[in-house]
Amino acid sequence: MIRTGRHFLQIPGPTNIPDRVLRVIGRPIIDHRGVEFAKSAKEVLEGLRSIFQTNSRVVMYPSSGTGAWEAALVNTLSPGDRVLVFETGHFSQLWVQLAQKMGFQVEQVPGSWRAGAAAGELESRLNSDKGHVIKAVLVVHNETSTGVTSRVAELRRVMNRVGHSALLIVDAISSLGSMDYRHDEWEVDVTIAASQRA
Repeated sequence: MIRTGRHFLQIPGPTNIPDRVLRVIGRPIIDHRGVEFAKSAKEVLEGLRSIFQTNSRVVMYPSSGTGAWEAALVNTLSPGDRVLVFETGHFSQLWVQLAQKMGFQVEQVPGSWRAGAAAGELESRLNSDKGHVIKAVLVVHNETSTGVTSRVAELRRVMNRVGHSALLIVDAISSLGSMDYRHDEWEVDVTIAASQRA
């Protein structure tokens, strides 16, 4: 196939890379064990705090978003734990499948793919969970496949109001950096992001 002009990818991700970034990528690589790399990595990790709006440390994990989902689950939960997942689109469904394959008991909240996670439904489910069997609430902040956004702050307020101990784990892969997201203020326990999206 013959292309005229510059190829421009028009899909949700990976996003197109600006020319200024492409020029930097064209520079010679640096030693990943050297002083220059250590300095650069420290600056990047510090800078990420403002994007996540957190005072906590940000951890970088070399994987796709799916790998970050897996890392978040295995580092905070144990196989057999019950997780509550809101269905908001294709990626929330993939997260359900991954959690099931990893041996978690998944309680799925059905959705129409036209609305984000419902605070009222969360309150009902958590109030019914007297023994605090649900160990985590998994929410996709902005669902790439539908454009639906969940109100994470409202979900945390519900969790606090009912006094439930579940972790709040949020997929911000397509929202972080392009939408308002406040890890600390919204009291999110784990935020998952990936560099190929927003």
